[in-house]
Amino acid sequence: MPSTAILRTCFDVMHYSGAAAVLRPYFAGRGVIFCLHRVYPGGGHETGFAPNARLAVTPEFLGEIISLVKGLGYELLSLEQAAARLWQGGTWGRPFAVFTLDDGYKDNLVHALPVFRRHRCPFTVFVTTRMADGNCEMWWRVLEHMIAGSMSVNMEMAGNCYRLETRNDSQKAVAWDVLSPVLKAMPEHQQRDWTLRWGEKSGIDVFAMCRSAMMTWDEVRALNADPLASIGAHTLNHFNLLKLDEAEAKREIEQSKKRIEEELGEPVRSFAYPYGNSDAAGPREFGLAAEAGFAVSVTTRHGLVFEGHAQHLQALPRIMVSGRFQKTRYMETLLSGVPAALMNRFQRVNVA
Repeated sequence: MPSTAILRTCFDVMHYSGAAAVLRPYFAGRGVIFCLHRVYPGGGHETGFAPNARLAVTPEFLGEIISLVKGLGYELLSLEQAAARLWQGGTWGRPFAVFTLDDGYKDNLVHALPVFRRHRCPFTVFVTTRMADGNCEMWWRVLEHMIAGSMSVNMEMAGNCYRLETRNDSQKAVAWDVLSPVLKAMPEHQQRDWTLRWGEKSGIDVFAMCRSAMMTWDEVRALNADPLASIGAHTLNHFNLLKLDEAEAKREIEQSKKRIEEELGEPVRSFAYPYGNSDAAGPREFGLAAEAGFAVSVTTRHGLVFEGHAQHLQALPRIMVSGRFQKTRYMETLLSGVPAALMNRFQRVNVA
């Protein structure tokens, strides 16, 4: 994956050269589904060691994106409305824009909801049930806090011992680049056991960290009460489904739907695959989501939505909204479809 600086330069070239605007009619597709996570003041603008800041944006930037798509003529639809339009086919009118947020962070209710209300923009929040329960081992947040709060790292991970200096931000960033891929690649249950055990050794209350960041069920219900909001499922544990055997993957999908329906007292019809790229969800998972009764499911495979996705409603692509790219010109370039076309080798539908 190219660095943030290289990607920014590429986007600037596409934007300022006019290439993105000229090519947009050929590559923009029928719509876009945005993928966000956190929305809070200063989100994504953290300086120093903050590897998870890429998952956050400011409320102001969220508003700018909504204004951008409205100005470009997009129709704001809910995810289910967009899926229905794809399925029905027929004559296409304006392109659509859909906003989705993964995991179920408190700031979705506190900071994102007012922005969506101001713009009368529908949105979907995908809730991981154990996060709402407050007892999920969020390894990416725990590891960041472990590194941030130490002057050196001395730990065992996946059978190897790691001794890394973390006295300054540069050293901390190196430690993250070394350790996070190893932890992410672990078998899912081993990963969570490691996170709980080493988090506690580092003086971190792993579950308190989860509770402080994520919506409670009462807060999920409060969000769901807004007519603009929809709640979707995001598994029980936020496991990489592709790394589970089929029986456990099926349980993660089906039981998350059932649990949220019990909490909300209404059907849940949409689903998002944790992590969501081709290393985390494929044809087996798409089939399991369909069997569970979801009308539509989203990945994080980078791309815009085309007519051909009507036959793959359990594998819709999204455009990631990153805290490191909070400029409307970057979003406008992504909406042109040119970066997605290049990334996908000009293949419009990528579901293999």
